Amino acid sequence: MANSDSNTQSESKRRRLERSLYKDTVVDSSDRFSNLPDSLLCHILSFLPTKEAVATAILSNRWKPLWILVPALDLKYNCCKKPISFTYIVYRVLALHIASSLRSFRLTWYSPCSSFHLDTWIHVALARNVQQLHLEIYLDGRQDDSHVYVGKLFWLPSGLFTCKTVVVLELSGGIGLNPPPSFQFASLKILRLSKIRYGSTNNISTLLSGCPVLEDLSVVREFTDNVISFKINVHSLKRLHIEFISYKPEPPDYNLEIHTPALEYFRLSGHLRNIVFHEKLVHLIEARVDIYALEDWTRVYEIYYGDRIFKLLRALNNAKFLSLFPGDKECIAFGSIYPSMFQNLVRLNFKVTPSNWHVLLALLLVAPNLEVLVVNKDYDNENRLCWMELPDATGCLSSGLTTFNFDGFENLEHEVKFVKYILKEARALNTMTIKIPAKLSKEDVFETLSMFPGLSTTCLITTSFE
Repeated sequence: MANSDSNTQSESKRRRLERSLYKDTVVDSSDRFSNLPDSLLCHILSFLPTKEAVATAILSNRWKPLWILVPALDLKYNCCKKPISFTYIVYRVLALHIASSLRSFRLTWYSPCSSFHLDTWIHVALARNVQQLHLEIYLDGRQDDSHVYVGKLFWLPSGLFTCKTVVVLELSGGIGLNPPPSFQFASLKILRLSKIRYGSTNNISTLLSGCPVLEDLSVVREFTDNVISFKINVHSLKRLHIEFISYKPEPPDYNLEIHTPALEYFRLSGHLRNIVFHEKLVHLIEARVDIYALEDWTRVYEIYYGDRIFKLLRALNNAKFLSLFPGDKECIAFGSIYPSMFQNLVRLNFKVTPSNWHVLLALLLVAPNLEVLVVNKDYDNENRLCWMELPDATGCLSSGLTTFNFDGFENLEHEVKFVKYILKEARALNTMTIKIPAKLSKEDVFETLSMFPGLSTTCLITTSFE
């Protein structure tokens, strides 16, 4: 019995010691965190919205003064507050904040507000040598039937166009852009324009002419911005993303001229009209194209895109990585990729529909060094099937193809023909992954694929559900 009591006491003592050590560890860990230098703690706080950074002041006296030194301000209007009171809060925050320079200034505003206040806050950021400026402003909530903003615009202050420190500029929402005839963003490298409005038809070109070191440009356009024809003429540009959005019953129109000889990345989304590249894209590494149109644009206006899509592809033939969704209804009219060759292409991601199989097959015949092919199916039936018969001769497919993925395989006749062709021609194929819908049997699909003759004896075939 005595031995039992002794063991119980020892066990109890051990547990008390463990709790004591754990408590000391927690305290020490907290102390170590609080004892970090101000510069590091401010850097951590800079990733929080300003409201949350200010809230850390209640933790202790150690934390109380830190938020006013954080080199970032993220001010977002809270719709639960009255605009007048929130305006006062913004002025109060700016008055207390004493960081001499700002790495980032973000202003998100969804409420009626005097331009005087907005201009003042932006000028505070400019005076502190802001490097990243993000503005999203809607002065009221008016939208048309297509959910496009038609409310009052906030026009950018002229002082913004003389800023020499801004490196990243993001503008979105109900913002009006009207740059002066002569200005220069000497340090601007990244520019993102999303659904803003332009004072005249040449304002995009005027803006870009004042960006001598711009490397990354993103333009998301709604066809209510009054710009039909514009030019992108930036010799330093390496990345370009253009997106055209329209929900109108009539098809939008535009002419886009691109002068970007240093371009390495190109992405196009939305409606495809007239695009001209004035230089060969010899430095292009990656291209992503996602074309779509409304039903009425093809059914009522009989606008088809085959020639336009092939024309765009010919301009992108130096790409090493290509992701392509050339649309469904848009591809009914045929075009030709001849005489372009995609000598550098090693990876192709293609979203296939009933109407664009011929685009995929045409690309495979001109990509002799393709290594990875990923096909994603985007339809449930065979209406308007646009199928180009596979070539009879061997050697038309890249001999270096090692990986093939088919997402959405349904055992349809033309799909089976295509997979059989890949297995037969891809001499170096290592892996084939087939994803099928739940309504099919993996065993049945695998059995069908296993019966196909293949040149590669090391190919691993796997099937899975989507």
